[in-house]
Amino acid sequence: MLSTLGCASGDPVTGAPAPLLDVEDLSISVRRGVPLVEGVSFSIGAGEAVAVVGESGCGKSLTSLAIMGLLPGNLQRNATGRILLEGEDLSAKSPREMQDVRGNRVAMIFQDPLTSLNPVMTIGAQIMEVLEAHRDIDRAAATARTIELLDLVRIPDPQERMPAFPHQLSGGMRQRVVIAMAMACEPQLIIADEPTTALDVTIQAQILNLLVELRRKSNLSLMLITHDLGVVGRVAERMIVMYAGSVVEAGGGGAGPPRARPPHTPGAVGARPPRRLQPARPRLPGHSPPRPPPPRPAEGGLVPPRCPRAQEKCRAVRPDLAADGAGHAFRCHFPIGQGEAHA
Repeated sequence: MLSTLGCASGDPVTGAPAPLLDVEDLSISVRRGVPLVEGVSFSIGAGEAVAVVGESGCGKSLTSLAIMGLLPGNLQRNATGRILLEGEDLSAKSPREMQDVRGNRVAMIFQDPLTSLNPVMTIGAQIMEVLEAHRDIDRAAATARTIELLDLVRIPDPQERMPAFPHQLSGGMRQRVVIAMAMACEPQLIIADEPTTALDVTIQAQILNLLVELRRKSNLSLMLITHDLGVVGRVAERMIVMYAGSVVEAGGGGAGPPRARPPHTPGAVGARPPRRLQPARPRLPGHSPPRPPPPRPAEGGLVPPRCPRAQEKCRAVRPDLAADGAGHAFRCHFPIGQGEAHA
């Protein structure tokens, strides 16, 4: 089994140098040990953009909250595994120690900017609050840095916008403010949890372009959580596919097409409305497992009820992650070969 998907030194998937972020065997459970996230492992290198994709409810956001130390208390108590930032175990830190990490070394952009911002504070005051919490900075310097950040995310007339409240801005402007807050202390890693979901199509493109530009300018690492494959191709160099709380496939970048892949993956991540005159993409029958899922045998498979190739072995033995030699890894007993159709 591959203990890490991504950038660990000598990694069989990419052979890339040691990672900035290394998630090792992360599991999150609820009552009586029923798993929500199970055995998730992956890495993100310095300056790398990685997309985590999958159906709604597959555990993407829970994984990001675990990295940020923001899991609710009942889930935090039932979380196991390690989350390493430059070799430092974040999962072993106290809540007070994690306050120094959040915003300073790792920052997060949430789905809905209106709920991410305090409605009774001006946007300038909210950005300055982040700076004053993590930097030894006076009021004048914090004001100057806030104006600089608003300009960086392309908010027009930043000095005049500072006294505005969130409800006075458009959805796109609010998301730019949230990005400015995430960038305030120059973190090493930004986690963007479906940052364009609440925006219209035109503004989505602008926000994605902004994230790409900021990442390249600042050499940031980016973990993009999404279920839209159209977003992945524009932003990320590598993709990690999750299903039912586990990683089922990983790869991308310059590694070339996969030699083999799980037959359920094209349906799990490719069920998008087809363009006119194009054939429909493959879709998985049925529905994703309920959250929390019903208990399954400890060694059982993930998706036999929805996989067209499922056999008895799939129901009895949980497959390990395996590299295909082309820069990809997958969890499947009977993967589709390179020359076979993804049906």
